[in-house]
Amino acid sequence: MIKYTCSKIEELESIAVKILLIHPNTKVFAFYGPLGVGKTTFIKAFCKVLNIKNGSASPTFSIINEYETFKNEKVYHFDFYRVKDIKEIYDLGYEDYFYSDSYCFIEWPEKAENLLPYNYVVIKMSEENEKRVLEITEF
Repeated sequence: MIKYTCSKIEELESIAVKILLIHPNTKVFAFYGPLGVGKTTFIKAFCKVLNIKNGSASPTFSIINEYETFKNEKVYHFDFYRVKDIKEIYDLGYEDYFYSDSYCFIEWPEKAENLLPYNYVVIKMSEENEKRVLEITEF
């Protein structure tokens, strides 16, 4: 496990770069943490590092957002917060995303843990003393 402590939002981008460099062959990232801890903000930092064309936003109501990089690569951002039943995730055709060669960033992955691929990165986020604590583990 690798642990980062972040006191400013601006630091998230450099941490995202480090994580991507440490896990160059991993495409699925599962973000755990309480509501309001900054999961969406951290995913936006990853999207910025990956050079997304039109920015990123939370897919809370749509469940999934698709972005495209300037290299024409797809990046998927999932937010399972409002998912009531795993059937909703099946109906999305999750396999087409999770097992593609595209980056998948997943908020509230505990609602789909049994569906995640073998190789993924867990990012546990918490807040301590007004700082974000990020614990990174690969499965």
